[in-house]
Amino acid sequence: MKKRFPLIVKITLISLYLIFLAGSFVRMTGSGMGCPDWPKCFGYYIPPTSEDQITWQPNKTYKKGVIIVKDKALYVATKPVKTGEQFDLENWEKYTKHDYAVFNTFHTWTEYINRMTTVISGFVFLFLLIGSLRFRKENKWIPIISFVAFFLMLVEAVLGKMVVDTNLKPTIITIHMVIGLIIVALVLRLLFIVSNKKKTYSHHTLFNNLLIISVIFSLIQIALGTQVRQFIDEQIKFFGFENKEYSLMNPNLKFYFHRSFTIAIILINGFLYYLNQIKKLGYHLINWVMVLLILETVTGILMYYADFPIGTQAVHLLSGALLFGVQFYLWMQSRRNKIVT
Repeated sequence: MKKRFPLIVKITLISLYLIFLAGSFVRMTGSGMGCPDWPKCFGYYIPPTSEDQITWQPNKTYKKGVIIVKDKALYVATKPVKTGEQFDLENWEKYTKHDYAVFNTFHTWTEYINRMTTVISGFVFLFLLIGSLRFRKENKWIPIISFVAFFLMLVEAVLGKMVVDTNLKPTIITIHMVIGLIIVALVLRLLFIVSNKKKTYSHHTLFNNLLIISVIFSLIQIALGTQVRQFIDEQIKFFGFENKEYSLMNPNLKFYFHRSFTIAIILINGFLYYLNQIKKLGYHLINWVMVLLILETVTGILMYYADFPIGTQAVHLLSGALLFGVQFYLWMQSRRNKIVT
């Protein structure tokens, strides 16, 4: 198990980024409320595939907890019920957590696959935690970090439910995203500890300090991005998903700050790249930082000026999460060796 633990950590990291990818696809397609309840979907463990399954019908049997759509409202079966010719409120209670009474097969299954990705990742984290216990005598930080990461995954599950129950409340989504990035940092720290690659790098104080700032800037930028995304979602609800050209019409202050803040991020990371070159520090990951930064900037420009071409939202979010991870790992490399050049 010890020999395979670095591989387990890598698989855990991949599973995390798959969650980011699945979540970005959910936001891109507007499928966030594809399932009105959590952890089930319309009261089913396997989501419905047609509107008939969740539309009230006479002379039909429904299990307890099943959610139906009736008169543009959601109702939950309070007990197993066999319907008659008329709808009987005695057997149903109105679903009051939100009023999003819409069924779309694509949205429902997109959200369901997103949830299943998270569930699978949860089991991977459990396996990671079990494997980390073998290191408790030689390095107590490995099981401690693994436990904290697993605990935060449980917190993320609770937040996922809150996101659904509050009909995609912006604050909850932002917290959900930030905690996800903290988990990424924890898993990367594990990877750094157990990695067999013990290469040392020249420590440069300014480079190291600017890296810390760049990581914080990326975290702030991603948090702002979730707020901007919420504004876009509200525009889509008002104008319709097919009218994407209105998604950023009359944007709020958060959008302009998010867009302008990109300049600061480009400048600081560009200077880090310059320092790495002229001081010959040897940090190859800074090249990936620049690639991801360019990718994130280009997709941001395309979304604003080309009315959200397909895939750009998913790439934008994923590249931002990857950028944060690469910067954090680069910072750990930088602080490993304290020899100032």
